[in-house]
Amino acid sequence: MKTPFALLLCALPAAAMAQSPRQVTLPEGCTATMTVQTANCSVSHHFTCEADPEGWRRRVDLDLDGVSYFGAIDHETQWIESVYPRADRREALAPDPADPASFTELTQTGADSFDFTTLSDQVGETRYVGFDVLTGETETIDGVELERTDYEVRATSAEGEVLWVSRGTEFIDRARRIFLSGTSEVTGPEGSFSSDDSPVEFIFPDEPGFLSSHPKHGCGATMSKAPATPAKEIFHDHL
Repeated sequence: MKTPFALLLCALPAAAMAQSPRQVTLPEGCTATMTVQTANCSVSHHFTCEADPEGWRRRVDLDLDGVSYFGAIDHETQWIESVYPRADRREALAPDPADPASFTELTQTGADSFDFTTLSDQVGETRYVGFDVLTGETETIDGVELERTDYEVRATSAEGEVLWVSRGTEFIDRARRIFLSGTSEVTGPEGSFSSDDSPVEFIFPDEPGFLSSHPKHGCGATMSKAPATPAKEIFHDHL
């Protein structure tokens, strides 16, 4: 029997690229809860699947070329799995993190550090060390109240080589227990670049544009050339 993860790999790329209707269709047993249109020409769909452990949430991202990312987080926003279809790459959280990411700690104390490793058949081990801090600022975007954070994350290889460092601001949605991207600056071997992936629109079931496969904002803008590093980790949005 195929898992929701396997079904996503089979179903979503074809569904997302369908021209009529232009709407993503999730696999059986999965329910979408929110669509987010961002400032940087991408659209994200947040959903849950019955076969997943309790507290898991999933997300799929699309840009003008179709599906760019799948991922899952747990109740504490730990990165459980991340998939990059175009690179044919999957990463999964390694057991027993040295310092697990904790949404609860962040919201209760105002800060959270993390130190964990992901495993990938394609690239091996990657270690992520960093922190999130609530700034005390709130912002309402399209009717949704968000709290702003500052963050820093450093990715290193199993050999200790620094792959990239990202710093910037993000948002949390406390009620839904998710992070949302904001502005970031990433430095890696190919140089530095900045990006603004802040949410612009929040779309809920039965509203126009819910589960749309097409991004709406920033698609005509000139974008900085980014290093060939998967966007999931670069923007550190915990899904």
